[in-house]
Amino acid sequence: KRRNDFMSKFEKKFGKYAIPNLTLVLIMCYVAGYIIQLMGAAGGTNLLGFLTLDPYRILHGQIWRLVTWVIYPPSSVGGTGNLVMFLLAIFFFYYPIGTSLERTWGTFRYTLYIFSGVLFTVIAAVLLHVFTGGYVVMNGIAYSLGGNIFTTYYISLSIFLAYAVTYPDLQLLLMFVIPIRMKWMAFVYGLFIAWDIVSYLRVGLWVGVVPIVASLLNFVYLLFQYP
Repeated sequence: KRRNDFMSKFEKKFGKYAIPNLTLVLIMCYVAGYIIQLMGAAGGTNLLGFLTLDPYRILHGQIWRLVTWVIYPPSSVGGTGNLVMFLLAIFFFYYPIGTSLERTWGTFRYTLYIFSGVLFTVIAAVLLHVFTGGYVVMNGIAYSLGGNIFTTYYISLSIFLAYAVTYPDLQLLLMFVIPIRMKWMAFVYGLFIAWDIVSYLRVGLWVGVVPIVASLLNFVYLLFQYP
């Protein structure tokens, strides 16, 4: 109850800054990112490289990266076919889930959930840069930490996980055929995340774990709201 009272007061003070239809805004950002990536590939340039979350370049004046990194595609594009598959997944899966969460939670709380994931990721990127100096050493070789390790992939995933916590017993058709409850889908996604973390740690690339943890801190907080 105390948590709810705090959130209600917070919403009353800052609720006017909520963004309606935020899921659609995110989708538009992703599509823009894919288009820019395809245009860059066609022209032989890395256009997205000027938009990524790169703390080194941000600290040297390229402050637009604090915002523009959110359009970085959640996964790479291998061609128009992959782009079509991505758009289908977004419009038939993530869009309904996101809009349903916004209706259930309210626009402000949904906006806060997404933006907290973004903020945690930015903070993690800056701290990682400060801690490592922008480089990580593997097998005696120093590698630069480019901004492309920070994307909205796990932030997008946190939307699905939040939906599973909110509607654990809701049933959907996997592959449009197999009935499965949301809580079991979330469990499977959790295994994928754990595998990603273990895969990074096995090769000594611990910095790869940082974006994952940071992007999902909003979901960790949500778990405390559903004891």
